[in-house]
Amino acid sequence: MTNEQKAIKTTYFSIAGNTAMALIKGLAGFFGNSYALIADAIESTTDIFSSILVLIGLRYSNKPPDKNHPYGHGRIEPLITFLVVGFLITSATIIAYESIQNIRTPHELPEPFTLFVLGAIIIWKEISYRLVMKKSNETKSTSLRADAWHHRSDAITSVAAFTGISIALYFGSGYESADDWAALLASGFILYNSYQIFRPALGEILDEHVYDDLVAEIRSISLRVEGVIATEKCFIRKAGMKYHVDLHAIVDGTISVQEGHTIAHRLKDILREQLPELGHVLIHVEPGRN
Repeated sequence: MTNEQKAIKTTYFSIAGNTAMALIKGLAGFFGNSYALIADAIESTTDIFSSILVLIGLRYSNKPPDKNHPYGHGRIEPLITFLVVGFLITSATIIAYESIQNIRTPHELPEPFTLFVLGAIIIWKEISYRLVMKKSNETKSTSLRADAWHHRSDAITSVAAFTGISIALYFGSGYESADDWAALLASGFILYNSYQIFRPALGEILDEHVYDDLVAEIRSISLRVEGVIATEKCFIRKAGMKYHVDLHAIVDGTISVQEGHTIAHRLKDILREQLPELGHVLIHVEPGRN
């Protein structure tokens, strides 16, 4: 199974999980008098749409290069990540606004059964986060990483809701708004996570250099290729799940152009064979000093 197929399969898992969570939280919050749970349901609903966006982005980024997109369509991934961050910020804003409104409005204590619902949700969401993040690391997918953080932020809001409801139930009358304060606190966590997701996606769009480990690996492999004396510049830019490489390889300055061309092609083939995550590999041949 390719990285692209793994990422798409994982996104279907997210969509199914978020749909189930939105329904469970919404019903439990409504019947259990807990706005923190309803706020959680709102976030899970936005998660459904953001996961669908991730799925669309992954399918589009998987299209092969064409005349108008010689480097493929991978740059759609960070753009989708920006949209996902927009969903997160929107949900955090709605939760914060509604929390403040509820804090100012007297209401009943939450029902005790909501704690059991939240306990199960927290466990499931943390499992989901770890699973999706593992697949994100395997596939090097930025948008899948954003989707994973959706699960983590969901777990955080659920922990906040659990804490707020526990306080309200333990202290009783006068502490009815504790779970609303918990929802307000959770919205702050969501905004912070939004930045954590946004920053690497922006770096990818701007071709920020953050690939020192990959550069070191490329140089190490290159030096084992017959005819390559050393390497100079090595630039890497990421597009989707592929890394495009510009590498300057130093060869014997006395060999023919044909021989230098052959070495460059051999180096390119070996790099792409040993590092399947590489996309375009451009080898610039430099003559060695005698």
